Amino acid sequence: MRARTNRPGTRLPATVTAARMVVERRVFAGCLPIAGMARLRPSLADDGGEACFELEFGQGELGDRELRVRVKAAVNLQCQRTLETFEHQVEVDTRLGLIDNEQQEAGLPEDVEPLLLDDGLLRPAAVIEDELLLALPLVPVKPGSRLPEFESGEAAADAADEKENPFAVLGRLKQNK
Repeated sequence: MRARTNRPGTRLPATVTAARMVVERRVFAGCLPIAGMARLRPSLADDGGEACFELEFGQGELGDRELRVRVKAAVNLQCQRTLETFEHQVEVDTRLGLIDNEQQEAGLPEDVEPLLLDDGLLRPAAVIEDELLLALPLVPVKPGSRLPEFESGEAAADAADEKENPFAVLGRLKQNK
């Protein structure tokens, strides 16, 4: 059976029946605006751009139901070292095992991540957004940025020695009694 691909310009359905998509070997491809991804937006410096995707439903080597997710996007992040905005390229290529309950997870191949379905239904846009969120760096750092210059430990200790100890006043008061 040949895979069915959506025609260009057709919208991504809000929900799909996973089993039906696997049997039909459906492929969805297109682009979604980043601005429409409410959970992703707070992690970004702005919500410009779009995420281009390909979702391919099928059966894995062991007969399990799988979804191959490919996503490419250029997102703007704020560097946590310099606080500058920079463009970060995100590329995702992963296989998800479509499971109805947690017990089915044990039957998935090692290189397949589980995706727990909600009564057999799947929200394709949510899957794309989830994969983008997982692909973002935990602490965004602009490539080539440098750490700020700090005083070495010895120089900082010498400077601290030069300052008068705040408890020295108490010591002098005690001596004057």
